[in-house]
Formats: sequence, structure tokens, C-alpha cells
Amino acid sequence: MNITLRQLSYVIALAETRHFGRAADQCHVTQPALSNQIKELEVRLGTPLFVRERKGVELTSSGQDVLATAKRIMAELERMEDAVHWQRGLTGRLRLGVIPTVAPYLLPVALPLIRGQTTGLDLRLREAQTADLISDLEDGRLDAAIIALPSGVSGMVETPLFRDRFLLAGTAEHIVDITQNHPVLRPDVIDPDQLLLLDEGHCLADQALEACGFPRGGRRVDLGAASLGTLCRLAAGGLGVTFLPEMARHDEQKATPDLSVARFADPQPSRQIGLVRRNLSPHIEWFNTLAGLLKTAGRAVASPSGHASGS
Repeated sequence: MNITLRQLSYVIALAETRHFGRAADQCHVTQPALSNQIKELEVRLGTPLFVRERKGVELTSSGQDVLATAKRIMAELERMEDAVHWQRGLTGRLRLGVIPTVAPYLLPVALPLIRGQTTGLDLRLREAQTADLISDLEDGRLDAAIIALPSGVSGMVETPLFRDRFLLAGTAEHIVDITQNHPVLRPDVIDPDQLLLLDEGHCLADQALEACGFPRGGRRVDLGAASLGTLCRLAAGGLGVTFLPEMARHDEQKATPDLSVARFADPQPSRQIGLVRRNLSPHIEWFNTLAGLLKTAGRAVASPSGHASGS
């Protein structure tokens, strides 16, 4: 009996889930079928790869070696598939990830551009936080992702798309009070106890803290808002102030008319939005085409919309 790619994929799934049932569901097979294939592979190799424990399934030392080899083999197969697939340019299935503080503002402009410039493209979107998107890229579940740069991960190809400036947002009273006391508005004048942030895991929260010169985890009002829309409504309700990406200004002020904004003095705090992919395929025409379309959309949504405070 030869070792099969199916068996290697089952090893990877079982190592990830630590559970036969969940691994079988992930592989879309029955649990007995997956168990039998794992057992046959262990017989072929002459060593157990997994042991059952009360907390789940654990890899043996041999299993860890086989898992590492299986991942390398699967990565090479993906490299081969990518090389063939992307020779045709931006066509076929494209799995694109986007962070939540970009997706609702960029995609409504970007998607019509992409559809108008491509043919035969089956676009699959995933909205998630940066860490999850990077994990999906590394595991081959995504082809590319739109995130704030730099990714800080080796083995990734990154290209900048556009710069998204931060505005100070809150009630008109909050904004007037701050700007009257600080005519030259800079991030470091913001009271950390009044700064509202997204919950942990959103890169926008870390970017806001960095812009203000606050240590990560430092004192601030952290209400665990899960979305930028919720954060803006909290700020408009007088609970504090927040950093609003320029690309979100139109939509969030339209949804929350009581939200006022002020622009920081130069150099304005900002984030660099970019497109990333794994460094696998040498064919980059599709990536460059996609980046060009996203740059056009980004310029449309993240351009400066005035220098005065107010709604």
C-alpha cells in the first residue's frame, strides 16, 4: 500500500482539530473512513501517529514528524496548482480576505471595478481579523488578503494600496473642547481615559494606541466594541472619543449624524492598507491586476474630505 495524499490531508486535519469527529467533518468524510485511513497509514509507517487522551487526540513524536512532512508536501502541491492557475491571470476562483475596518467601506466601491475588469472570476470573500486572515493565507485557505501593513509575517508578498488617515471623532462638544485647548491637534493630546477602542484583536485599536504614544494595554476606556459602527455610536453618545479612519467617515457620519470629526495636524496619523499573498507562485499578473483595481477604489474612499471639524 502506498501513502496517499488523502491520508496526509487526514493527518493534517486531525492534528488541527485534535478530534476524529471534527476532522472527519472538516474533510467531508465519515469518522470511520478517516479513522481507517489513519490506521492504514500507521501500519504502513510502522508507528503510531496519534494517541487518545482525555482532552482529545495528541500527536506522537513520529506523528509530529509526519505532520511536518505532510504540510511541506501539501504546500508544494499548492505551489504547483497556483503556478498553473495564475498563469491565466485574474480568473477562476479567488479567495480574498478583508479586515472588518476596511471591508464595509472599500468593497462596495471595489467589487464593481473588479467585476467590470475581469471575466470568469469566481470571487469568494472572507471578513475576519488580521491574525485569522494571515493564518488562512499560510494554510492555503485564502489567495490574498487586504490588511493594514506591515503584516509582520515572513513568507508573504506585500504591496501597498493606499494610505488611510485617522480623524478624531466624538460629540461636537467633545471635539470643540479638545480643539479649543489644543489648536494644533495631535494624537498625543488625547486623554487616554477618554479614548474608545475596538476590542482586543482588531489592529485598528493597536494603531490608535501607537499613534497616541500609549503603551498597548495602557489606560483607556475599552468597552469591547466589536465593530467600528458600534464604536462611532458610543462616541456620538458622549462616552468618549475615538479614531475614525477617513475611508469610514462618510458612511459612519451618515449613519450617526451626531458624530463630529476633526482632522489632526500634519503629519496626520494614518494606516497603510495593503494587499498580501503567500510567496508561492512566480506568476504575479493576477496579483498586480487586483492591486491596481483596489488602489483605484481606495483612492475613491480614503481621499481627504475637508479640514474643518464638524459633521
